Order: sequence, then C-alpha cells, then structure tokens
Amino acid sequence: MIICKSPAEIERLRRSGRMARGLLEELQERVQPGVSTIELEKYIERRITQLGARPAFKGYRGYPCCLCASINSEVIHGIPSERSLEKGDILSLDLGVVLDGYYGDSAITVPVGEIPESTQRLLRVTQEALQLAIDKARLGNRLGDISATVQRYVEDNGYSVVREFVGHGIGRQLHEEPQIPNFGKPGHGPVLKQGMVLAIEPMVNAGGPEVRVLADNWTAVTADGTLSAHFEHMVAVSHNGPDVLTM
Repeated sequence: MIICKSPAEIERLRRSGRMARGLLEELQERVQPGVSTIELEKYIERRITQLGARPAFKGYRGYPCCLCASINSEVIHGIPSERSLEKGDILSLDLGVVLDGYYGDSAITVPVGEIPESTQRLLRVTQEALQLAIDKARLGNRLGDISATVQRYVEDNGYSVVREFVGHGIGRQLHEEPQIPNFGKPGHGPVLKQGMVLAIEPMVNAGGPEVRVLADNWTAVTADGTLSAHFEHMVAVSHNGPDVLTM
C-alpha cells in the first residue's frame, strides 16, 4: 500500500531529509586521499547523535554501520573499513537518519582528489538522470515515467542502470511502497498522487548492469569491475510540482 503523507508529515520528512543531506555535505568536505571510510563512519555517528537523531541504517536487517561507503566498482552498501581512499577514487556515500519518527535518506558520489574526465562524466550523467527523474514526479504522471526517464537518459549516454536495487517510498519506515526501479516503460505503474514521498536513486554503471554481492553479504559491486555512481533525493509529489525534501 502506498501511503500519502499529510502536509505536516511532509514537513517532518523535510527536516529529516535536510539533515541527511547536510550531513552528507559535511562528509564530502572530509573526503580526501588518505582518509579511511571508518573515519567517516565514526564522524557521522557522533554528528547524528549531536543533532538529536538516530542512524537509520545501523542495525537495519543487521547492517553494522550508520553509513554506506562504496568505492569505485562498489555500487551500494559498502561497509566502512580501515581502507584508505586514494587520489582518483570515487566514493558513494549513502546516509539515513531518523528524526522524530520520520526517515531521511540521501546519497551522493564524490571524487577523491582529481579524477579523469571520463569519471567526471559518469558522475555528471548520473546526477542529470536524477534531476530529469525528479521532474517527472508530478501529479497524474505514472511511476514508470520516472523509471523510464532514468533508463533512457543513462543508456543514451552509453552507461547502464542497475536492476537489482531500486528506489522506494519513505516516511515512518525507511522502505515503503512503491518500489522505484531505474528502468521501465512510460505510462505504466501507479498514478502519482498528492502526498506521495519518493526516494529516487539512480545507480549507474560505466559498464554492464550486472552486479554481485561480496562475501560480507552487503557490498554490491559491478560484475565487470567498472565504476558505479549513485545519487539520491527524497521528493514529495505536490500540486506545485516536485518538492525536493533533501535540499
């Protein structure tokens, strides 16, 4: 069942969404060669507590950390570790918080120092696909319009979308209906209605779409070892058009 939120609930989701995004921006400033992802994890756990929230991911289905930190060919769910970042890496950071009972969830992919133009293009296309998808989150459109927009833009630019993992509804639970694939057909799926809140998150591979999960049972990597990028915003469907709650 898709739960449509009241205006008051959307404002609570905006608070949690903005907190998650703000914390990601703090992390981005700390990403540099030589920094380990467990350092980022320790920092963000302190900050979440200081802000009066709690981590959404830690303990969720047994996940051990607050932060997902995925390097290079790691698509999502990378577990923070002592591994140090190196110049030229890319790092996908996915963070969730719970504030006053409502979830915030956002993701960015950031460069570690200077990266090649080809890698910059992967990040740019993934961000642009997200923005185009957000523009489809309008009353009367269908969920498939969002999904198809991501797929078409990504594939037109020579990349592929991950199919095993999807975006989702969000509210008082981290993952609510509907699921939001990054592939699909326009004009298909549920009609978008006032109060729906969607976590839209393109996951884009430089090579093929196939992924595999490592022995830790969490970290998903590209099957062909190519780079992957991930960006996510929470968006409310409203009479005034798409309302991005993580900005």
